[in-house]
Amino acid sequence: MATLTLLLVIIVLALIFDYINGFHDAANAIATIVATKVLTPFQAVVWAAFFNFLAYWVFGFGVADTVAKTANTMEINLIVILAGVIAAIIWNLFTWWFGIPSSSSHTLIGGFAGAAIAHAGFNVVNWYKEGKAGEMPTGVLVIVGFIVLAPFIGAIVSYFISIWLLHSSKKSIWPKLFTTLLIIATIWLVYDQMLFYNEIKKPRFESHFLSVMFESHNIKWLLIAFIVLSISFFCLIFSSLNQTQSTAWLRKMQLLSSASFSLGHGGNDSQKVMGIIAAAVVVYIHTSGVDMSGLPSWLHVALPAKGPNGEEIAGHMPPWIPLACYSAIAAGTLSGGWKIVKTMGSKITKVTPFEGVTAETAGALTLYFTEHLKIPVSTTHTITGSIIGSGLTKGVSAVKWGVTIKLIWAWVLTIPVSALLAALIYYLLSAVIH
Repeated sequence: MATLTLLLVIIVLALIFDYINGFHDAANAIATIVATKVLTPFQAVVWAAFFNFLAYWVFGFGVADTVAKTANTMEINLIVILAGVIAAIIWNLFTWWFGIPSSSSHTLIGGFAGAAIAHAGFNVVNWYKEGKAGEMPTGVLVIVGFIVLAPFIGAIVSYFISIWLLHSSKKSIWPKLFTTLLIIATIWLVYDQMLFYNEIKKPRFESHFLSVMFESHNIKWLLIAFIVLSISFFCLIFSSLNQTQSTAWLRKMQLLSSASFSLGHGGNDSQKVMGIIAAAVVVYIHTSGVDMSGLPSWLHVALPAKGPNGEEIAGHMPPWIPLACYSAIAAGTLSGGWKIVKTMGSKITKVTPFEGVTAETAGALTLYFTEHLKIPVSTTHTITGSIIGSGLTKGVSAVKWGVTIKLIWAWVLTIPVSALLAALIYYLLSAVIH
């Protein structure tokens, strides 16, 4: 099979995986908002799909770069990537059919790594690489570590947001004082992290104000500020509301929290497919021996790298790749995934608008944090941990641990099973494709 044809097959299958990822993981973003009956299932998937696609204008390509460098692209071929994508599709459909909320992210990385090992041995995989000054290390082991850390962070953040809200419902000055201090700290932190016009490498507009406001780095921090300040405002008035009024406020706030989580889902998960497509194009350029100048502009892809003198060389990705990936995941989300909605929305713990707001807010903040660190994490693991953290405020018995342990087993098995499946598919494809 001609290498260009193989590349096109990989791109199509990667976008199919992205579509499947959308309906497989739709439950992550809509389960709580459907369980609390804030929106109907149809309204919820439209809402989530819209914010999945909106993430195109919010997030950069840090996670995509991490995924693209799962294996050394100079030592693999296109069959490796094809086998990894096919294995990821098979595992995703298998877990979706049985209603298991496994990680689409980890099955993709596990498949990519497993096929690469089958092709060139363990050393071809980037297991661990020290980060630059002030940055996190990268590699498959870091991703594996966040199988535990992402749900744990989500659970801790969700638990503390829940405690904050519960104390704010009481007529006491201390919760209001804490909330006021948090508002001041949030404004200071976001202002400190903002990039101003003279710090932006490629301003999008001539207007200084618009360039600063719509810089993707700044949008993420402004979103974090908006989320924290919105909850803070509610906490300041919570004690003055009766139960009916507070429930009405929480139901409205769930629209904000689910939108925030859907943004994080779109930005985190679409980037993984962008990374796979980028890696495939780089491998195609390397294995075909064609100079990039002789390729059509839609294939002009370069991963970030270091120059001969150690200088940083920025990567490049043509606009069609992120646009196609965000469109595919949004379309998949529109298709829904009702089997998994039931598990996420009711089988882990009973979900009310209170738990919905705290879990989705914690999940969104965790996803923004890990995306900022360029670490691909599982949105499934993150929201599950957040739902558990929220449920723990009602006591350990409020969490249905039997269901939770089954989910954990699915998480633990995803990477090794995907890797083994991809290795088998690689050997089969190698025997067929010449």
